[in-house]
Amino acid sequence: MTPTTSTPTPAPSAASATAAVRRGLRDFYEDPSVPVASGTPRSLRQARMLAAALGPATAGARTVLDIGCGDGTAAATAAPLLAGHRLVGVDWSQDALRRAHARLPYAIRGELTDGGLPFADASADAVLFSEVIEHLVDPDSALDEIRRVLRPGGHLMLSTPNLAAWYNRALLLAGIQPVFSEVSLRAIHGRPGREVVGHLRLYTARALREFVTAAGFEVVRLSGAPFHGVPRPLRPLDRLACATPALSSILLLHARRT
Repeated sequence: MTPTTSTPTPAPSAASATAAVRRGLRDFYEDPSVPVASGTPRSLRQARMLAAALGPATAGARTVLDIGCGDGTAAATAAPLLAGHRLVGVDWSQDALRRAHARLPYAIRGELTDGGLPFADASADAVLFSEVIEHLVDPDSALDEIRRVLRPGGHLMLSTPNLAAWYNRALLLAGIQPVFSEVSLRAIHGRPGREVVGHLRLYTARALREFVTAAGFEVVRLSGAPFHGVPRPLRPLDRLACATPALSSILLLHARRT
């Protein structure tokens, strides 16, 4: 009996594995049922920080890119505080852009990877990057691309959930999966909450500072914001925690391109 041989299947390369992950995430984020807007308190706090950094448009209109604008809700919330400045929404989800067009004068399709953003070097004065970085496979390349389109001294306004939020510290002590973290794109397992939103990366205040600094930015300010998903009886505590950003639900970081 002649033995049979088989050619071993080659292991997928890192590039092909990453591409497969991105395709799966694209399908996930194109699902209209996936939330694409975050809470109004966070949007308002971030908009006030940006308005203070840019100053009034009487000194000259500035170009602000809202990268990962989703359905445009956050940018529309910020627009009254940025009157006179040019606010451009950017997203790669066609469904999100269709919804954003109803709220923003400009909504453009663009990507942080796979070719980069459709803007010239040093063409933007500020970038809003609101709760996007936790969804990215390659956050390093994303910050490289943001740094490319920002002028020297340009402003980065980044927000992201805080892994070390006050309630997450208690949940971990009790052996419960922290809020904001996810082990599946299909369902919630082992933690409070009902919505799957596709978080891949989570940051503490210290980690976020170090990461942004290493990417070529100077951190100006780190603040906290409340999370709209906190149960109503606990919201006063959540607002109180904002006074100590390392304990807050949401991290709001203002940095400048060096």
